[in-house]
Amino acid sequence: LNGVQVYLVDGQPISAAKGIYDPDPEVDGEKYTFFSLAALELGHQLGWRPDVIHANDWHTALIPYLLELKKPYDHFFAGCRSVLTIHNLPFMGAHSEDALEAYGVPRSTEPKLPLWARYLPLPLGLQSSDAVIAVSPTYAQEILTPEFGHGLQDLLLSRRESVSGILNGLDTLHWDPQNDQGIPAAFSYQNLDARQANKKALLESLSLEYIRQVPLLIFIGRMDQQKGVDLAIEALRSLRQVRWQAIFLGTGNPQLEDACRKLEKDYPKQVRAITRFDGALARNMYAGADLLLMPSRYEPCGLAQMIAMRYGCIPLARATGGLRDTIHDRLNSNKNTGFLFEKPSASDMAKTIQRALKQFADDLQWMPMQVRGMLQDFSWQNSAAQYANVYLSHKEQT
Repeated sequence: LNGVQVYLVDGQPISAAKGIYDPDPEVDGEKYTFFSLAALELGHQLGWRPDVIHANDWHTALIPYLLELKKPYDHFFAGCRSVLTIHNLPFMGAHSEDALEAYGVPRSTEPKLPLWARYLPLPLGLQSSDAVIAVSPTYAQEILTPEFGHGLQDLLLSRRESVSGILNGLDTLHWDPQNDQGIPAAFSYQNLDARQANKKALLESLSLEYIRQVPLLIFIGRMDQQKGVDLAIEALRSLRQVRWQAIFLGTGNPQLEDACRKLEKDYPKQVRAITRFDGALARNMYAGADLLLMPSRYEPCGLAQMIAMRYGCIPLARATGGLRDTIHDRLNSNKNTGFLFEKPSASDMAKTIQRALKQFADDLQWMPMQVRGMLQDFSWQNSAAQYANVYLSHKEQT
């Protein structure tokens, strides 16, 4: 693949599964336990010892743990180092215990791990990997605290010198407003006026009136408490003295979906709620909306804010995780690229929306902010260079 040798691993637990993620967590537990063991054994079969093994999340977090167990008696893996990236700490591989036992994986005896965590894939990997990387610098600090550590903060604190954060990158070829065939009108930071055609087409497709001076706010994502959908709904309900339009797109929690539909019912001339997954519509929303709402209670990295900025849609987000790292919002700064609020509350969010709408009314403030966002470099080139430094630093220690 692009000059890189790639191996595909198969076996009964993999081929029998209904998809990448099975509805039955125990099926996934066995599938990823099998995959982790097989991936490690692949080196033996090929006679090829990797310098660094990079695992991601609970699905392959067993590999650093298995590597640690093997090293004392299997000299083939001597000197092999491991890196584990965390995209979302709460997802630890629950219901994998039976699979671990069936495949002969022993429990951890690490005293800094709570008893409940000693037979879950992600905690085992966090205990054993040579480097732990969170998907943003702020999230790397947040997971060391009780609020975000989900019971693993003591272990992570004991390893804090091995914990760092590297932002996820964005596919800048896939997300390129100048060459995007999926939007009505291509545009760049040099001709932002052309962008209005996207806003007009989007609103008309959803039977909403297009008025250039009325800001269009969007939410794109899972309908989940983590994403703060409820905060956005409550904040918008409180904004009775200002004009706005809003589109919600996503699926998830039925109660949150219902709350979005109720908002549309109460504000039929202002709101649309689309409770489905629709990648084409999402793309048009990024290309036509004025503000992206991301009121996440926590957000390890987030890509929506990066995509939005690239398309001239300014993000308004809770100051947490990767949102804090990627959105600049300083008092009286000419470098700002969006709006941040600190507390996960509807009132704080509403105040920040009001602040944003005041700036929206002034093109001399709004358009430069759009341009700054579009010129941000969120490409994988930056993130890949940081990962390369991690790989090389650990290879040098072998």
